Amino acid sequence: MKDNFSTTPYMSSNLREYNRIYKEVNDIYRDAASKFGLSNSVFDILYTICEVGEGCLQKDVCDATFIPKQTVNPAIRKLEQEGYLTLSNGKGHSKHILLTESGHTLLKETIFPIVEAENEAFTELSFEECNLLLKLHSKYTTALREKFSKL
Repeated sequence: MKDNFSTTPYMSSNLREYNRIYKEVNDIYRDAASKFGLSNSVFDILYTICEVGEGCLQKDVCDATFIPKQTVNPAIRKLEQEGYLTLSNGKGHSKHILLTESGHTLLKETIFPIVEAENEAFTELSFEECNLLLKLHSKYTTALREKFSKL
């Protein structure tokens, strides 16, 4: 007797296309990080410093990147050992991430060109397209989080 259990769930064409685009974007960022000789974790830390500002906390990096502390901490320690940043005491056990002179240079040579390319890519969209892209992506993310919370 044949059961109704399938090993492959139905995937809509929209879901397949969204997954393809999502994975392609991730691949673009992985390639960019690799091109500059950065691991994904180091790239995310430097990008967050650029976005949030110098003096941010490890918690800020985790919150901005959705990467667990167990992954961020060793990458920060590696950057510190390599002389790109120092850690300054904050409240409690928190540490502020401060770039050294070579850290500032690294940021300018790696993350700045990425941000410039990202900004240029947005100029390929009209104002309305850009707003729609952000609005729809946000709406989908909110819906996805809600659906996943019910699993």
